Amino acid sequence: MKSTALLAAVAAGTAGLAARDLLQRQHSLKRNFPIVANARYLLERIGPELRQYIVTSNDEERPFSRDQRAWVYASSKKENNYVGFGTDNDVERVEGYPVLKHRTFSSVAPATSAHAGEDTPLPCAKVLGAARGRRHAFRPQSVVNISSMSFGSLSGNAVHALNEGARLAGAMHCTGEGSLSPYHRQGGDLIFQIGTAYFGCRDEQGRFDLDKLASVVASAPVRAIEIKLSQGAKPGLGGMLPAAKISAEIAETRGIPQGEDCASPSRHTEFDDVDSMLDFVERVAEVTGLPVGIKSAVGDSTFWEELAAAMADGTRGVDFITIDGGEGGTGAAPLVFSDAVALPFRLAFTRVYGIFARAGLTDRVVWVGSGKLGLPENALVAFALGVDMVHVAREPMLALGCIQAQKCHTDHCPTGVATQNPWLSRGLDPTLKAHRVDNYLRTLRRDLLKVSEACGVWHPGLLTVDDVELLLGNRKATPLGEVYDYEPGWGHLGEEDAAAIIEIMSQAAPTSEDEEVPTT
Repeated sequence: MKSTALLAAVAAGTAGLAARDLLQRQHSLKRNFPIVANARYLLERIGPELRQYIVTSNDEERPFSRDQRAWVYASSKKENNYVGFGTDNDVERVEGYPVLKHRTFSSVAPATSAHAGEDTPLPCAKVLGAARGRRHAFRPQSVVNISSMSFGSLSGNAVHALNEGARLAGAMHCTGEGSLSPYHRQGGDLIFQIGTAYFGCRDEQGRFDLDKLASVVASAPVRAIEIKLSQGAKPGLGGMLPAAKISAEIAETRGIPQGEDCASPSRHTEFDDVDSMLDFVERVAEVTGLPVGIKSAVGDSTFWEELAAAMADGTRGVDFITIDGGEGGTGAAPLVFSDAVALPFRLAFTRVYGIFARAGLTDRVVWVGSGKLGLPENALVAFALGVDMVHVAREPMLALGCIQAQKCHTDHCPTGVATQNPWLSRGLDPTLKAHRVDNYLRTLRRDLLKVSEACGVWHPGLLTVDDVELLLGNRKATPLGEVYDYEPGWGHLGEEDAAAIIEIMSQAAPTSEDEEVPTT
């Protein structure tokens, strides 16, 4: 009886759906084939999930393959993230596949236990702000930090978990341009990002307010300030936050009125060339005492050439430069911007680094890389090219539970990460996920340390382009420096920085008595 009633209900629902579609005029496919068309649209809607879990191979899905996501998930849960039976990457045919060259003999050797190195400090090899003599110059205690993702783009629970995870891991957390929210105040050190709309440090007319900036950075453990010129997801493009998405909490955090659309301009209004930008940098640094840097994707090289020339006399300059690759993308963007605007990270970074290297300025800047660098092999290549730290975003999102549903721009993120929907965000437990972010950051640092030691150096910042080759299938391997036209000495730390980080790492290295005994 129950089954008959159920079948009748299903039949009635199907008939009603078919009748509705036969009468509507917006979709010709539904009008002609109502049942089949609805099935087709359903399959199209869940296509990304089907491809991720059923159709594609372990190393095929983009932007993160199944293998890459599985490594982040396992690392964040402290599960076994090893693999068996060898690599399933197509090393015989792929062009540009990186191989790090281990050394047979070295006084530096990686520990063998699975979790060895997770508690070993891995600080930045350079002191941030030292070159410009900033009052609050410091050595970042982690070479891996959480990149800019604003409250408003991410849920409050997600931001809470990221900041608490950063605190647990001893890493820094960039606020994103959406200002410093209550969720950023879980004890993690912060980098305050200034965007083109000056959220959190603007007056009622939307103009930059230096006093407000000083007040907000003094209210939390802000260690540095990052001026965002552009980002990899949508370089050269502003953003629009519709009024419907501006809650009272977001309005208060950003310093904007509720009930009105809020536009972020594509460019800054406080400066309009390199000269005025450096004046702005020095004003902010003088008032706050903090290191001040810039974040940018890379397109036309003129800006970078002018910046290097303006910094040459040492009177003004940025303390750090974050290069964001065009393949990055936590922010929602038009397809053409995501796909075809701004250089990918390796080309972007090497082009800018080369300009500063020819000017003899690389040691005066702390270099930060961003854009899918939360995977060990990508990060290690970045360090070999001259990066001093990496900022990671989508990988910590995966540690939070993101399933790469690619619904970030719809406010319908099913895991509560990239949404302001209270019902969806409540599914994300910030305390639990904070520990997963912590585990992920520690595991990534552990792998960076282990591979560096296998290559015979104490720290990933000591890797050079001589330690990496890029494969052309199984026909040829080209040294990394040759691929990117590096001159001798490029990508190397200065002697003082190298000596300092070797001393730090050699003192922190665990003794054989400290190492866990591996189990079989």
